[in-house]
Amino acid sequence: MERSAIIHDQQTLAEGDGLLMLVMQSLDDDKAEDIVAIDLAGKSTIGDYMVIATGRSQRQVSAMADHLIRKMKDRGVKGIALEGARTGDWVLVDAGDVIVHLFRPEVREFYGLEKMWGAQPPPSRTIQIGGEPQGKSGGEDGARPAFAIG
Repeated sequence: MERSAIIHDQQTLAEGDGLLMLVMQSLDDDKAEDIVAIDLAGKSTIGDYMVIATGRSQRQVSAMADHLIRKMKDRGVKGIALEGARTGDWVLVDAGDVIVHLFRPEVREFYGLEKMWGAQPPPSRTIQIGGEPQGKSGGEDGARPAFAIG
């Protein structure tokens, strides 16, 4: 499986796009699934982007948040707020211009933040044992895209 998130141009990371690319790269490095970035321009003043991603377990979700915060601090991002890291079901990382929601799969599906913000949710991953998959992620070749920006 090819992973494609790359930080291209290092702008001031405390500002929108550069910080978004850092977040996307960190989540991709940590094998987050179904990464979606929502451009909040014209929708809200809470930030420039909202990023939603899934981890397979509480431990992975908490570790992704920890790694992300460490990378942001190493790059000089200040004033980062963290909620939910203790339980690891839904972790919120608020870095000002970029707000990150990290979920376990069933918690993400329950809250459906993508629908609330008018973004395309990730494809269904429901699999029927003994038959063809009910839903499939990725393109025609079945490869999973590293992330989508909606």
